Amino acid sequence: MEKLDEQGRGLSTTVWTQLDRKAGAITELTIRQLRNRISTWVVLGVGVLLISLLLIFYIDSIRDEFESIDNDGDSQDWDNDGFPLGQELIYGTSDYDESSFPGSSDYIYQGDIDWNDQPRNHYGNHTWIYAMGYFSPTWIDVNSSNPFSWNENWIDWSLGDYFCEEEGNLGSNPFGEGRYTLQRNYCQFENGTYIMFGASFTGEGEFFTEPGWYTEWGYLTEPFLVEKHPKSMYIDEDDIDWDGTSISSSQGFDDDGDCLKDDYLVESTPSDSNRNGIFCDVLWTYDLNGNLVSIRADNNVDEDPDDSRHIGESSHRTFIIGTGKIAFVMILGLFLPLFLALGLVRDESENGTLHYLLSKPIHRGEFILYRLLGYLAIVVSYTVILTFLIAFITSIIGPGESIIRLSDYPVWFGISLSTILVLTAYGSVFNTVGLVLPRYGVYLCILFGVWEFLMGLFTITIPNSTIPMLSISHWAIQIIDATVMIAWSDTALMQQKANAFGLETGISFFWHPPVHTLGTGSPFVALVLSIVFILIFSLGMILIGQLIFKRKEIM
Repeated sequence: MEKLDEQGRGLSTTVWTQLDRKAGAITELTIRQLRNRISTWVVLGVGVLLISLLLIFYIDSIRDEFESIDNDGDSQDWDNDGFPLGQELIYGTSDYDESSFPGSSDYIYQGDIDWNDQPRNHYGNHTWIYAMGYFSPTWIDVNSSNPFSWNENWIDWSLGDYFCEEEGNLGSNPFGEGRYTLQRNYCQFENGTYIMFGASFTGEGEFFTEPGWYTEWGYLTEPFLVEKHPKSMYIDEDDIDWDGTSISSSQGFDDDGDCLKDDYLVESTPSDSNRNGIFCDVLWTYDLNGNLVSIRADNNVDEDPDDSRHIGESSHRTFIIGTGKIAFVMILGLFLPLFLALGLVRDESENGTLHYLLSKPIHRGEFILYRLLGYLAIVVSYTVILTFLIAFITSIIGPGESIIRLSDYPVWFGISLSTILVLTAYGSVFNTVGLVLPRYGVYLCILFGVWEFLMGLFTITIPNSTIPMLSISHWAIQIIDATVMIAWSDTALMQQKANAFGLETGISFFWHPPVHTLGTGSPFVALVLSIVFILIFSLGMILIGQLIFKRKEIM
């Protein structure tokens, strides 16, 4: 038997139950209207297409074998002599001079006569460099070739004899104007003496250096055979060495020996650039709470880590964070409400159906609320399904030994929550703007969307900036940052590793620790604050819309 109210009416026919039915009907009507619009499906389809393209790029990058990067550049061969830079450094040769390579003949300095030295003559069997003066030879190596790529003054004896009396007019000032009458940088007198004008050669004899000029001599070492190292030997050869302790300590090890240089043929001092008194290490510094403060490595220590090991995981997280912030929050979060929420009430007024919808006993403020609920039913379902699908796919094909990456799902939940909140906030804003400015509100909404997008970019790049705090996108991005810090607690460590060791992961661009923690550093505080801020903003905009609609005359 049906229960009756105090006035003897059935509860199923009271004003309040009729009101509830009307509210449900308005919500259902809104869902049906949005579902039947072509524009709704176009917008939702564009969103699916955007996410699909991002997913395709991700799958393609994961499927291809990860190409390791030479972080310290010692696999390069700049002079194309077949010896990589790392091997040239070991032997002390230059990678910018093709004539200087491991095993090549090397010039060793022995002495010189400067412009004012005394005596001015020297006898010996040498390689003479930049010789300026007179050479009385006992023997000359006329078959030698230029061993220096940087010295263009080497005498080419194959050109034949070149006599001073026949080829030029040295006059009384041979080292002044006279030498410019010759086509070569030397000539021979009839008595067998040579006059040299900055020439280089190998020979034995006595050399007299003209006063005011310079001559240097030394010798060339014997060349020897050195096997060329493959370039791959100098890629990923010095990985990050860390024992996992969370206290300040000396870490790192010079795996490839380019800091200690024990096997180097050229003497040099090992590096202590972090100034902790220990050669060739990495100083990991933590605060009293066990938070990593800094990583400071000595030069050439842990400088070329295994990219596939470190960058693979970082790149996966970068994709998720970047997709969540830009694709979901900043693009879908703006475009969906712009096309779906702007006309929730405005369109009914323009179509002349608003009188009918408000003819039953329902408060105007509730009408706005239930219209927004109908809009949210569409976009929330869409967001949840889309995030779940991309989360499922990336968690299966992402890096790692497990079949499915369960640690990814809390982050995707945070992305979904953040997107739903901005859809609510922007939906309430755009609906209110549509009430105030039915004809030109779309332009104001576009300007607002541009502002929010720019503030989102500022939040990503400069998280501590003050101005972005006035935007919804800033707080939505804070939700993602906080969720990442909760789900992937080692992300800050990964970011600091990337910065300290030059790993190009992108994670330092897309993720930063949440800012609004009330001084606690807790991501949970930042998460709660961000959610509360967006909810308060959304409720405020809904109340403003209700007040405006209550006083608005319906034409």
